[in-house]
Amino acid sequence: MNRRNLLLLSVAAAAAAVSPALHAQSSAPIRLVVPYAPGGPLDVTARALAERVRDSLGTVIIDNKAGAGGNIGADVIAKAAPDGLTIGLAATATHAVNPWLYSRMPYDAAKDFAGITQMVRVPNVLVVNAARAQELKINTVADLVAYAKANPAKLNYGSGGNGSA
Repeated sequence: MNRRNLLLLSVAAAAAAVSPALHAQSSAPIRLVVPYAPGGPLDVTARALAERVRDSLGTVIIDNKAGAGGNIGADVIAKAAPDGLTIGLAATATHAVNPWLYSRMPYDAAKDFAGITQMVRVPNVLVVNAARAQELKINTVADLVAYAKANPAKLNYGSGGNGSA
């Protein structure tokens, strides 16, 4: 048995041992607030997590609260009763970008939340059409910045919107 299988077996055994105690404490479902629309990366991650912990923690209900760059859902999490039955997902936008982007926030990103764990890391990538990059002699980010500065309003880009990574 390799170390990875041994670790997985140990985690499963620990969860099984703890599970009856957790279910005895409360049979109420856990509400996992996702501050974005269904179908997006955080929603898919939340649903995978909910399925994975069902045997050890019980039912986890995904509650999508999209809008305002994640602020609506994050505010729901911040104002939830501190009973341990409502948890939520945070993102770069809700806790790092939005406090600088919005002049008034409905929550304090630094004080209204207690972190539990990091679930995923999502890399950001910058891509350019290869033929166009060759034509414009853009081989590095520095080349792209220099071209953009020398040619205002000649480049287009796509993004998830203000505040998105």
